[in-house]
Amino acid sequence: MRLLIVLVMLVLAGCSQPQTYSQESYVFGTRVEITIYGAPQALAARVTKQVLRDFDEMHHTLHAWEPGTLSRMNAVFALSPVPAAIAPGMIPIIQDATRYSVQSGGTFNPAIGNLIKLWGFQSDHFEAKLPDPAAIKKLLAERPQMQDIVLDGIMFHSTNPAVRLDLGGYAKGYALDIAAAYLRSQGIKNALINIGGNIMAIGQHGDRPWRVGIQHPRKPSPIALLDLRDGEAVGTSGDYQRYFELGGKRYCHIIDPHTGWPAQGVQAVTVLIPPSTHAGTLSDVASKPIFIAGVAGWQAAAQKMGVQDVMLIDAAGKVYMTDAMKKRLNFKLN
Repeated sequence: MRLLIVLVMLVLAGCSQPQTYSQESYVFGTRVEITIYGAPQALAARVTKQVLRDFDEMHHTLHAWEPGTLSRMNAVFALSPVPAAIAPGMIPIIQDATRYSVQSGGTFNPAIGNLIKLWGFQSDHFEAKLPDPAAIKKLLAERPQMQDIVLDGIMFHSTNPAVRLDLGGYAKGYALDIAAAYLRSQGIKNALINIGGNIMAIGQHGDRPWRVGIQHPRKPSPIALLDLRDGEAVGTSGDYQRYFELGGKRYCHIIDPHTGWPAQGVQAVTVLIPPSTHAGTLSDVASKPIFIAGVAGWQAAAQKMGVQDVMLIDAAGKVYMTDAMKKRLNFKLN
């Protein structure tokens, strides 16, 4: 699932400053950029290559519809309760995603892959076509949840054959945490990791913080600037990259698991997460239930997810913010 593209605004000083190394790729269905400041070029190139290699491996492992670890797990779920051996690396991911799902009250629910597929969003190319309402109702009645997944040592199964995992709202944030931990372990003091708008900062860029631009959901430019501190992560969910329009109405890829329909009334949600070992993951996960909750419920959803810095832009373009986020964003772009 592609998220809001955040434009990285690198603050470059004089030519006497240490060098900046940057490399881009395309992983997780979006643009990925690794920027390292002040490290020897050979080291920066080596660790960047490894990070991008790790991202590519995670992409194939966690892809929701192409052959890989996740697709094999989904095939086992469909045969449940027949158990199978689980790839060891998937155990903490399933446990973590389940914890976030419970915390959100089920609004973050990676088990609804069948609904996402029904809407046509488990594809690189989708058409403007509404699913049969009866099919939506049937999938809702099956009530797939993360808690249906049973892990027993190296074996797993589901108590509900309707479970079909889609970790599109989790994988990019998880990748941020893995990459940041690796870079720090290799002696990298200053870096910016950008996975399609989910961004984490390590250190700073010279004598200034890493500065990023929060993309305007309806214009090809930032709506605000944000200075990221060491260890902070920012993530945005928007209705403007994976969507289709029909009858003058926009249908985006963010599906409300309680209704079975794409969330309406919101253009974008941005969250800022303080430093922690799971800051990247939470930056990816938390924006979804807040987006789905909409104008009426976004503050309660943010509180439930433990997020204090939030900006929501509604369907009319009106901006809502927490007081904490208001102090961090700079809307004076010129």
